Amino acid sequence: MRIPFFGMLADKSPLDGLLEHYEKVNGCVAIIKESMECYVAGGACREFLELAQQIDEIEDQADLIKRRIHNHMPRGLFMPVDKILFLNYTKAQDKVLDEAQEAVQWLAMRRVDIPADFQSDIIELIEEVDGITDMLGPALSATLGLIYTKNLDRRGTKDKFWAIRRKRSTIFKMKNRLVRRIYSSEMDFKDIYQLIHFVEKLHGMAHNTENCADILRSMIAR
Repeated sequence: MRIPFFGMLADKSPLDGLLEHYEKVNGCVAIIKESMECYVAGGACREFLELAQQIDEIEDQADLIKRRIHNHMPRGLFMPVDKILFLNYTKAQDKVLDEAQEAVQWLAMRRVDIPADFQSDIIELIEEVDGITDMLGPALSATLGLIYTKNLDRRGTKDKFWAIRRKRSTIFKMKNRLVRRIYSSEMDFKDIYQLIHFVEKLHGMAHNTENCADILRSMIAR
């Protein structure tokens, strides 16, 4: 049963669009991940221009979903969750994709031949970041289930939030180790500057995913 707005039963809540928006964001991250790993390993990768065009198309679709969600918010005072939390969540989820796009932009700015000593660690970081974005989907689904009283496993839902926080902590430590190593390397300074920003943007994806989880936790704390 949906939460009633203004005494009337809503067939579709704005919250339903969050999963649709997440699928676009996560799908775009998966495309970016594949290209980043290819680039880091020095393989024959698809052109960044082609990649950017595909990402722009998916982002446009995600933006349409986000606008539809916002446009269909009830104009009165009542929603199943606080409106500010709802709006902050959509912004944080959108920011995951923004950070991914910026990571690609730092790679595409100029070609950097990444030393073999760094390749495996950077690819591992990319894999971890992709993993944490994948974890957000089940956490979002479980949260909506609690809000709609379809899922009563409150502890299991909270465990999903904590798993994201632990993963982000791991990524944060990996990022710091990589930044120290890159900064201390003998690479050209332009390469160092470019790679450090790339790694920071990868961490930014994880940071905003954790922000999403924190907002979801606040939604069910009411």
